[in-house]
Amino acid sequence: MIAHANIAVRNYDTAKEFYRKALKTVGYEFTQDHPEWKAGGYMEDGQTSFWIGEKETVVPGHVAFEAKDKASVDNFFKEALAAGGKDNGAPGYRTDYWVGYYAAFVLDQDGNNIEAVWFDYSKEKK
Repeated sequence: MIAHANIAVRNYDTAKEFYRKALKTVGYEFTQDHPEWKAGGYMEDGQTSFWIGEKETVVPGHVAFEAKDKASVDNFFKEALAAGGKDNGAPGYRTDYWVGYYAAFVLDQDGNNIEAVWFDYSKEKK
């Protein structure tokens, strides 16, 4: 199990608000603000497992957050775009990944590919 992940951002304050709005849709709450380090963390289920930190050099990455249902993925996409994200894949089934893989992808202000995914096990053949 991964304890936490961290991505680099160019502007902590801008990124903090983007992630606050986008990640609340998949159950994450902004809980750790460290302006002196220009870093902050987001908690889900009692653990701060996702962190952002301002850096001069940013190499975009990809992070996927598991959503509780299809509506949460749809809401993630809507809120992330409203918060300044760029469409990198509208909500839908990605059957080339797996028959029940329902996901949406948004690029943050630094080009990080942020994904919300819900695993629809009802799509599996019985």
